[in-house]
Amino acid sequence: MKAFGWNMLLALAWVVLSGNYTISNLVIGVLLSYLVLAYVGRDKPTFARYFGKAPRIISFALFFIWDLIKSNARVAYDVLTPTHLMRPGVIAIPLDLKDEGGITILANLITATPGSLALDVSSDRRVLYVHLMYLEDESRQLAEFKALEARVIDLLG
Repeated sequence: MKAFGWNMLLALAWVVLSGNYTISNLVIGVLLSYLVLAYVGRDKPTFARYFGKAPRIISFALFFIWDLIKSNARVAYDVLTPTHLMRPGVIAIPLDLKDEGGITILANLITATPGSLALDVSSDRRVLYVHLMYLEDESRQLAEFKALEARVIDLLG
């Protein structure tokens, strides 16, 4: 069984043994089992990869949540004010990702962010086309999307 499976199994055991069937207790179980496995499996290479990836997942989640907050605030401000600040446009993002799974993850993250929508991927999978509600500075937007892509590449390993 892989490290993630052991982590979930121990977390579920924590929930069952404690008798408190809540989400917060499950989160505590996941964290405690993570710490136990980090200590017990510190010399095993299968566990080392898992424990190296968890901080990257947390960092990525926090980065994406902050991006969602900024995008939601911008769209909400535009909806609530009498003047519209939209400058819609389509941008072509050259991709460093090569596999379909990574491109799909990137496109879904872009689409989940308010104000942007992944439209299409070129047939050779080198360019992702994205529609934006606010396209003031194309180079800045391209840099933001490339930073997101770099984080996805780092996350996927």
